Amino acid sequence: MFGQALALAESEIPFPPSVEDFYLPSILPWAGENSYWVTKITVLVWVAVGVLIVLFMMSYRNPQLVPTKRQWIAESLYGFVRNNIAVEMIGHRGVAFAPYFTTLFSFIVLTNLFGIIPFIQISPNSHIAFTALLAVVSYVMFIYVGIRHHGAGKFFKNALIPPAPSFMLPLLIPIELFSTFIARPFTLALRLFANLFAGHIILLVFTLGGFVLLNANALLAPVSLISWLMAIALTFLEALIAVLQAYIFVVLTASYVQGALADEH
Repeated sequence: MFGQALALAESEIPFPPSVEDFYLPSILPWAGENSYWVTKITVLVWVAVGVLIVLFMMSYRNPQLVPTKRQWIAESLYGFVRNNIAVEMIGHRGVAFAPYFTTLFSFIVLTNLFGIIPFIQISPNSHIAFTALLAVVSYVMFIYVGIRHHGAGKFFKNALIPPAPSFMLPLLIPIELFSTFIARPFTLALRLFANLFAGHIILLVFTLGGFVLLNANALLAPVSLISWLMAIALTFLEALIAVLQAYIFVVLTASYVQGALADEH
């Protein structure tokens, strides 16, 4: 965003921001301009994975009865997800899913926060491809857990046939099929993507808009200052949204798992 602001001040890029701002060029000079396999966003995903691996490995490499700061952070994070999401949503069986939920929550929070870190200021989750992959993993786990717990026949029967009069089933079964097996992965992916995409666009508008106003007319300098102050305020709001959206994504995943384990519809 700072690079875009500088370029805008030199009148090198158009305004307002568009979807094209999310299609970043390859960072490998030998790969050519049309190679999108290794971009800033893919590197951020690798960095997030590496940071989380190092954090948890270092935190539990030599666990202490009186935890160190790193151990306390890791234990608090795991305890929060285990107690407030896994056990709260699923019950005692949720403990088995707590490691995955903790990893998912940590990864989404970190990649979301990339969107407000200076000189990074874009989240991989502002691309639908990354949120779709996370949704597919949760969706596959939901189906796998249900089939493993009940068997395929009973699982799909419980999921598709609600306790209702038989004459209503021709209407209800397609609705259950759509809501449970078709809409869920799409809504899970779109909710996270839309919030991060919109947040990035809004921050771009207020940040770059300040430069536009400043360059347009010196009399608009006070208005440009207001635009930048709004960008700062919205950055704090985006930090809250980053954590909240990660929490919602994991809670919904846990609710799907709980539904897969339930003995009744």
